[in-house]
Amino acid sequence: MAGHKRHHDGKIAGLYDLDKTLGRGHFAVVKLARHVFTGEKVAVKVIDKTKLDPVARGHLFQEVRCMKMVQHPNVVRLYEVIDTATKLYLILELGDGGDMYDCIMKHEGGLTEEVAKCYFAQIVHAISYCHRLHVVHRDLKPENVVFFEKQGVVKLTDFGFSNRFQPGKKLNTSCGSLAYSAPEILLGDEYDAPAVDIWSLGVILFMLVCGQPPFQEANDSETLTMIMDCKYTVPPHISRACIDLIGHMLQRDPKKRATLEQIESHQWLQGVDPSPATKLSTPLVSHRSLSEEEHGSIIQRMVLGGIADRDAITEAQPATPSAATPPLIFPQPLLFCFHFSDVTT
Repeated sequence: MAGHKRHHDGKIAGLYDLDKTLGRGHFAVVKLARHVFTGEKVAVKVIDKTKLDPVARGHLFQEVRCMKMVQHPNVVRLYEVIDTATKLYLILELGDGGDMYDCIMKHEGGLTEEVAKCYFAQIVHAISYCHRLHVVHRDLKPENVVFFEKQGVVKLTDFGFSNRFQPGKKLNTSCGSLAYSAPEILLGDEYDAPAVDIWSLGVILFMLVCGQPPFQEANDSETLTMIMDCKYTVPPHISRACIDLIGHMLQRDPKKRATLEQIESHQWLQGVDPSPATKLSTPLVSHRSLSEEEHGSIIQRMVLGGIADRDAITEAQPATPSAATPPLIFPQPLLFCFHFSDVTT
């Protein structure tokens, strides 16, 4: 199937039409895209493999492995991976409400605690799930939390620094973003994997309710000093319960930090649904019925695209939908996995 597939400007393997750029990184660009058969929108992380050094390549492979493992309603889904000679395309679930950092910046002084509770509980729920799979995120920050307004949830994304860990064994890779990183990571020490995510959760909660990071000084040196001294000031309008929870996460000594179980059972989070996504009346993967014309057109495009022959596609579905037989329904998006070693890019 892969032999005659080619990547053209603005199109990935005949399956996705690339659109505007949503963001950029050192080795990657994130673009909006549409599935050519269904029209469903996705986010595509395009990685230029020619620019990757061995360390970056290792992070990339870890990201893919971890995202394949982590299937949770509060984690952005990795739909598929398309590998070409020079590019790697990660096809991701597309959020429709921007990221949490932009949301916080629109609320001077922070969000109300009631709203913050809803968002924070979902983030904790997702991280708890990741840690049960022995996956540590290591780059938790508001920029990596995405809103899905139609679903009414927030989801974690960007597992570029994630890794597997074994309970009781320490990691030693320094990574993440300064303002959100635990002191032991910044010192270059070996560290307990779950504890570094707990510290970052404390920073996120502080930002949600205060509207600014707890450790953000004029320069990196001063910021580092504040983190090491664990010095921060909570505005007077924050409740005692919230201050208590922040304080239990932002502990200089990782052994004294709250566990995820202690966070989830803390009084500040009582009465909050940690996973509204699991109670949605509609599935997380959207469906829509197709007209007879759309049905025929998609089958024709699948045949022309080399996905399969017409008999294989229609084997379990009548060629012409009727009132008695429901029309062919495609999920969001069609999920195929390809490896194109001979693709020109």
